[in-house]
Amino acid sequence: MTGPPADDADSAAPLSDQERAVLAVERRSWPGPGAKERAIREDLGISPVRYYQLLNALLDDRRALEADPVTVNRLRRVRDARRGRR
Repeated sequence: MTGPPADDADSAAPLSDQERAVLAVERRSWPGPGAKERAIREDLGISPVRYYQLLNALLDDRRALEADPVTVNRLRRVRDARRGRR
């Protein structure tokens, strides 16, 4: 018999501080892209590219949905709309 799917195995662990911080950045409103990218670098200590990689992975993580359903569902809708235009 095989083990549980990868996302079920990871679901037992809570979101990391960094993952929670990424979701918190997305909850905020920003006057422009420059302010958000500056906050990503200064507050999280990562590049915007890495931030968006983490964010995209969080959108598919059940733990993130449970932790912040409003933000995750909003971002999923935005992502799905962008995919639909391609």
